[in-house]
Amino acid sequence: MKRVFIGIIAVGVAVTGWFFASPLFIDQQVNESFDLVLESGHFDIDTVMAMPDDKKQAMMSEIMDAAANAEDQRMSEPMPAAAPQLIAKGRFVDADAIHKGDGQASLYVLPDGTNVVRFEDFRTTNGPALVVYLAKHPSPTSAADVLDDGFLKLGQLKGNVGNQNYVVPGDIEIADYNSVVIWCELFDVLFSPAALTATAEET
Repeated sequence: MKRVFIGIIAVGVAVTGWFFASPLFIDQQVNESFDLVLESGHFDIDTVMAMPDDKKQAMMSEIMDAAANAEDQRMSEPMPAAAPQLIAKGRFVDADAIHKGDGQASLYVLPDGTNVVRFEDFRTTNGPALVVYLAKHPSPTSAADVLDDGFLKLGQLKGNVGNQNYVVPGDIEIADYNSVVIWCELFDVLFSPAALTATAEET
């Protein structure tokens, strides 16, 4: 009887020991489908943004490549109806060999004092969570230029191709901002900057 009791205890100790020690010897493999993040070329940005930073960084190349090869999102917005006055303009340029941009960025003031940023003949590389910034740096060439000098978010990029308008909030000093930036908010990557130069029409 005593031997049986000792045997039961021994088995219990062995099972408990294996329960706690087994993770040291058994790999726990995970192979999640990328479809959870990407469907038909469009990302569930909320899902990706909620991921831990290390997981996002591990998936960065796959996400960027998939977004870059996604179908273009085209816009064709007309000019604001009220007669605008052009006060500054610049051209989008490539940030690097992968993140490219082209077209004109123009800053207008409407008769009611509202500032509007307009893109014309615009195109940029597709990417995840692209947004439009006004940046204080006069000609940013890196993410640090944008982040260190300061910026104002105008909203999500409406389309990576085509004409589009972005209203500037009325409570900011527009003279403090010197460039328009296409920015990947998911990975803090500069896609395309446009340095703004005051036009002769500005008074």
